[in-house]
Amino acid sequence: MIVVEDLHRHFGGFHAVDGASLTIGTGSITGLIGPNGAGKTTLFNVIAGRLPPTSGRVIMDGEDITGLPPHELFAKGLLRTFQIAHEFGSMTVRENLMMVPARQKGETLWNAWFNRNAVAAEEKALADKADEVLEFLTISHLADQKASQISGGQKKLLELGRTMMVDAKIVFLDEVGAGVNRTLLNTIGDAIVRLNKERGYTFCVIEHDMDFIARLCDPVICMAEGKVLAQGTVDEVKNDERVIEAYLGTGLKNKVKEEAAHG
Repeated sequence: MIVVEDLHRHFGGFHAVDGASLTIGTGSITGLIGPNGAGKTTLFNVIAGRLPPTSGRVIMDGEDITGLPPHELFAKGLLRTFQIAHEFGSMTVRENLMMVPARQKGETLWNAWFNRNAVAAEEKALADKADEVLEFLTISHLADQKASQISGGQKKLLELGRTMMVDAKIVFLDEVGAGVNRTLLNTIGDAIVRLNKERGYTFCVIEHDMDFIARLCDPVICMAEGKVLAQGTVDEVKNDERVIEAYLGTGLKNKVKEEAAHG
């Protein structure tokens, strides 16, 4: 699905992504972990077209998509969410979903004036689809609430719902669990698994909650200092010496090993 080849993104002398190469397989839920400052979000931003790479390539289904703007990637089915949810606070939850599909009939002045029946029919179809999405995500009771009034976790579900309003192929989720209580995080996790298994979505997930990663993700990729350190199952990555050192530092790593050796 996605192949990243020797990707670099520099900010002056700082190499936020420094030669990262990785593969996200079709139909997978791939976890992306690493300490703060590892380059994970910058990598997402480059893949999703929010930042141009300094060098390297991004391939999607055999097509070079390097540097394409977000709206073109959106049309190809590549979507991303953000650490802080981006909602239209003055609109209802249902209306937030209805806004997602591009090139709606009501966006043109001609249709708004002279083709009102077609506009109304499309809006009804979008409202019905939005209600189906809300039911899938178990938040139908929020449909008529202003998006500004729902909780942080519910806003993360709303962002996931936006991806369901279009024909998403791959969705990049950036710290979907940040600021979310455990109950809602489980709901989000259930929705991701169902979208993966029932609708064929491919996901790549940045997350610091290792229990969440272990439950959902295979494979797991670990980054540090802009590079890919390890890739494999969650147990293989967690037990990798380089990963342990990246998270704990050499001193703590050796202390952990000594404590393990002495029982």
